[in-house]
Amino acid sequence: MSATVATVTGLDIGSSQITAVIAEWDDDAFKIVGVGRAPSTGLRRGVIVHLDRTVNAVRKALDEAELMAGVPHDAIHVNISGDHVRSLNSRGVVAVSRGGGPISDTDVDRVLRAARAVSVPPDRDVIHVLPSEFVVDEQGGIRDPIGMIGSRLEVEVHIVTAATLAVSNIHHCIEEIGYRPASITLSTLAAADSVLSDRDREMGVAVIDVGSGLTDVAVYLDDALRHTATIAVGGRNITNDLAIGLRTPIDAAEEIKLTAGAARSEMVADRGPVDVPGVGDQEARLVSPRVVASIIEPRLEEIFMMAKREIDKAPIADMLAAGAVLTGGGAGIPGATDLAERILDLPVRTGRPLNVAGMMDRVMGPADAVALGLIARADDVAPTSRRRDGEGFFHRLSSRIGEVLSEFL
Repeated sequence: MSATVATVTGLDIGSSQITAVIAEWDDDAFKIVGVGRAPSTGLRRGVIVHLDRTVNAVRKALDEAELMAGVPHDAIHVNISGDHVRSLNSRGVVAVSRGGGPISDTDVDRVLRAARAVSVPPDRDVIHVLPSEFVVDEQGGIRDPIGMIGSRLEVEVHIVTAATLAVSNIHHCIEEIGYRPASITLSTLAAADSVLSDRDREMGVAVIDVGSGLTDVAVYLDDALRHTATIAVGGRNITNDLAIGLRTPIDAAEEIKLTAGAARSEMVADRGPVDVPGVGDQEARLVSPRVVASIIEPRLEEIFMMAKREIDKAPIADMLAAGAVLTGGGAGIPGATDLAERILDLPVRTGRPLNVAGMMDRVMGPADAVALGLIARADDVAPTSRRRDGEGFFHRLSSRIGEVLSEFL
């Protein structure tokens, strides 16, 4: 690899696994040059509860990715999730500095500051201010107002906040290994940037990221984020159900979920029996795969029903022509998309990373969507003209919004 090639690192700090991905730009796509993974035992439902364990797992994943890539990890972009995450919509209004003249960058900065001026408790940090649309002299639906003629500029934004303690612990975790995070991104937004196209966002789509400890939801329409939510149920709940229902250790239940799990019992008619280890000195036994599916299905149904309730909170829930996209480890359970279609009453597909090259045999699954999306969102990797499909004006605002936020944090 040339020493002049810019690299970027996506670090997905998950409840069950830490994933580090190092990438470089290659022919208008991200080329994966290093991947590292480590078991995560220091998090609970997306929140760091044991700092030393998390630091050690992060260091192990980053070192493994660095060894594979042959270059130091740099520009670490990390995710955040948890049921402490909250979101709200806000609106900002300003008079154009040159009334009746063209709208400038400065005007956009001012209206974003106005939209950001909402009451946020002192124990919370704003991590995203995402424009939904601009309005110029009562003309709405505008994506890029710069250069337009008008006297009044408005913006509708979606604001995402997180507990200050959770944000501080992420910073501290990365600083313990000698770095500072280049950015902190909500997990669902990262997953969406990995698997959604321009067309998906335009037509209307919901992203459901079924992680280990949490399920995150994001709803898009007209290339703008309309709603986000976090559900405190995920793949680990399925594992626990299997451990209890099959009377087997947790690690054995996880293995059964990954190798013999299914979301619908009719999908396992032709499979052989499942070997279930016993607890303690109890003997192993054989169980019908239908029994395994009958334990998984109701929990997945619950997750998708809770996701549907969140999607329905968005005022545009009946306009999601692109349906829903499943990401996260839970999306890999056979039959999950079929079950989700029945519950959500939407077309559903499994999310696959877009515009990525390199070691795709290692990072092509839906469980890697967050790590790859963190790379896709990195502002310092390549010029805008080389960004992946889908990064229009709203995405180009990210660095400007970051500057605005820094004044308040």
